[in-house]
Amino acid sequence: MTLPHHTNPSDPLSWQNKEEQLRLAVEAAEIGLWDVDTATGKVYWPERVKAMFGMSPECDVTLDDFTQALHPDDAPRVLDAFAAAQDPQLRTVYDVEYRTIGREDGIVRWVAAKGRGLFDDEGRCVRAIGTVIDITARKRAEALQLQVQQRVRLLGRIERATRPLVQAADVMQVTAKLLGEHLGATRCAYTDVEPSGDQFTILGEWSEPGVSSCVGVYPLSLFGAQAIANLRRGHPVVVRDVDQEISEGSSAQLCSTMGIKAFVCASLVKGGRLVAMMAVHQAVPRDWSEEELRIIGDVVERCWTHIERVRDAAMLRDQDRRKDEFLVTLAHELRNPIAPMLYAVALMKRDLDPTRQARRVEVIERQAKHMVRLVDDLLDVSRISRGLIELKREVVDVAPLLTQALEAAAPMLEAAGHHLSVQLPAGPAPVHADPTRLVQVVTNLLNNASKYTPDGGDIRLGAWVNGDQVVIELTDNGMGIPPEDQARLFQLFTQLGHTGQKAHGGLGIGLSLVRSLVEMHGGTVGVSSEGLGRGSTFRVELPLAAAATSAETAPGGLAQAQRGRVLVVEDNPDGLATLVELIAARGHAVQGAADGPQALRLVERWKPQLVLLDIGMPLMDGYAVARRLRADPSCSEVRIVALTGWGTQQDREKTAAAGFDDHITKPVDPDRLLSLIDGWMEAAATAR
Repeated sequence: MTLPHHTNPSDPLSWQNKEEQLRLAVEAAEIGLWDVDTATGKVYWPERVKAMFGMSPECDVTLDDFTQALHPDDAPRVLDAFAAAQDPQLRTVYDVEYRTIGREDGIVRWVAAKGRGLFDDEGRCVRAIGTVIDITARKRAEALQLQVQQRVRLLGRIERATRPLVQAADVMQVTAKLLGEHLGATRCAYTDVEPSGDQFTILGEWSEPGVSSCVGVYPLSLFGAQAIANLRRGHPVVVRDVDQEISEGSSAQLCSTMGIKAFVCASLVKGGRLVAMMAVHQAVPRDWSEEELRIIGDVVERCWTHIERVRDAAMLRDQDRRKDEFLVTLAHELRNPIAPMLYAVALMKRDLDPTRQARRVEVIERQAKHMVRLVDDLLDVSRISRGLIELKREVVDVAPLLTQALEAAAPMLEAAGHHLSVQLPAGPAPVHADPTRLVQVVTNLLNNASKYTPDGGDIRLGAWVNGDQVVIELTDNGMGIPPEDQARLFQLFTQLGHTGQKAHGGLGIGLSLVRSLVEMHGGTVGVSSEGLGRGSTFRVELPLAAAATSAETAPGGLAQAQRGRVLVVEDNPDGLATLVELIAARGHAVQGAADGPQALRLVERWKPQLVLLDIGMPLMDGYAVARRLRADPSCSEVRIVALTGWGTQQDREKTAAAGFDDHITKPVDPDRLLSLIDGWMEAAATAR
C-alpha cells in the first residue's frame, strides 16, 4: 500500500498508527474478524474465531465448515441472514446471535456476529466481512436470570394458590400440579415421611391424563441404603435413565409398574429428621438440569411450610371445638351431682325423719365424692401438663395394686351388674412405681370399661410378666371403638360420638390421664378393637423392677389413736363447724377459729398440738398466722398444716416458706384426713 503524499509516517494519526490502534482495540474487546471470499468459498478466520467454533488454529476453513458448526436449531436463521447480506437487492446488515457446536471439542458456545457484503460494479457480492464475539458468558447469565425469575414466579403462584386452602391434601395436590406442569413432567407427588423414618405416604399427586396413581404408603427401603443416607442428609436422588441406572430390586420393579423412566426425589430435613419429599417422574429418560433440581428442592420446602400452616390451623380449630365441647360437658357433669344434693337438702329441711335423713346424707356424700373426682381429674391434667406432678416411687408388686383398683371400681361395676374375671400374676411382678398413681391408672380403665359396656357385660382384668415387662390387660365385650377413632382416644377432652347414649357423663380426660401417668412411669398404653360392638382391649406395659422386694403388709391404722388437741382455723362457717364436729367424733379435743387473730389468741391460751390452717382468710391470711406462730418459741412443737383449696407447686412452696409442716388440698377425703391427724398425733406423742 502506498501512503498518500501528505501523510507523515511519524504523525500519530498516520495510517500505520491507526491500523495499530484498531488492532489493539480488537484485541482488547476480544473481537474476532472474519472475511469470506464468496466466489471461492474460502474463509479467512484468525485463531480467535476458529476457537469459537471449536477448531484448531492450524486447520483450513471453508463455508461448509461454518455451516456444519452451526447448532441445528439456529442454522436456518443464521444462513438466511448471511444470504440476505449477500443479496444485491437486499444488502442487509448481517447481525445475528447463534450457537456453535465445536467441531473438535463438541462444546456449545454462543456468538454474536455482525458484517456486510462487498459488491463489485456489476452488483455481485464478492466478499463478506465482519466481526464475531463470544457471548457464552452473557447468555449463561441471562439464562440464569430467566430461570430465577421463572422459579420466583412459580413459587409465587404456589403461594397464591395454596393460601386459601384448609386441607393438607389439597395443598399437596395443587403444589404437585403447578410443579409438574412447570417442568413438563409425567407425574409429580408430595410425600409425608412418617416420624419413624421407615416409610413415606403419598397423599397428594398430579399426573398427565391416563397416567396411573401412585397414592399409597411405601417403605423407604425402596431407595436403597446409599440413597436413603443421601435423603436423610437433604440430598436429592436423581435418576436420568432408569434402565441404565437401576437394574434390579424392588425400586426397579416399582418404576416398571408405574412406567417411570427417569425421576427426581428431593428431600426435606428439619431438625435433623427427614420430614418430606417431592417426587417428579418422567415416562422417558431425562437429563435433569441443576436449575430443575433447585426448583424441586425449593417447592418441597414451600409445600411443607404451607402444609404445616394448614395442619396447625386445623389443630387449633379442633382444639377450639374440643374446648367448647369440654365446657358444655363440664357444665353438664357439675350440674348432675348438684341437682340431687340440692333436692336432698330441701327434703332434709322439710322432713326430719331420721331414717330418711340418713338416705339423703348418703346422696349428698355420694354426689360430693363424684364432684371431687371430677375436680381431682382436672387438677391432675393441669399438673401433668405443667410438669408439677412428682411420682413417689417404690418397688411394689402389681397384684395388691390391682386389688385396690378393683375395690375402688367395685361400686360402678356392681351397679351395672358386670361379670368380672381377674387373673393376677402367678409370681412376683414388681414395678418401680407410685402405688397411688398406678391404682389410679387401673381404676380409670376399669371405670371406663364399666361405663362403655352394656349392663351385665363381661370384663376381664389380667396381669403377667412378659420378659422384662409387666403387662396389665383389660378386656370388655362393650361398645368397641371404630378404627379411625383409636389413634385419638387418649387425647385430652376426646369425646367419641358413638358413645353418647351410654357414657353416663365424663369429661374425656380419664384416658388422657392414664396415658400421661403410664408414660411418666416409663411404660406404654394402647388400645385395640375390632370395631363397633366388638369390645375393646386396653394394654399397659411397665418395666419390670430390677428385683422384687418381700411382700410386707402395710402398717394398719392405730388400734387406739393417740388423742390430742387440734385447732381448726377456717373462715367458712359450714366448713369450720362440720370439720370441728368430725374431728371431735374421732375423740380428739378440738376448737375452731374463724379468723387469724382469733386463732392466735386460742393458741396462746390453749396450746394445741396441731393447727389445721386455711390460707385465704380476711383480716389475716394463713401465711401471716403461720409466721407469727413460728416466731413464738412456745409454739416450736406445734404442727401447722395448711388445709386449703390452693394446691399448685408454687402454693406448696409458699406454705413451706411461711413455716407450715404440711400442705393438704381441699376437698380431702374425711377418712384420709382423720388418719393423717391420728398419725400426726402419734408422731407428737413419740417425740415427747
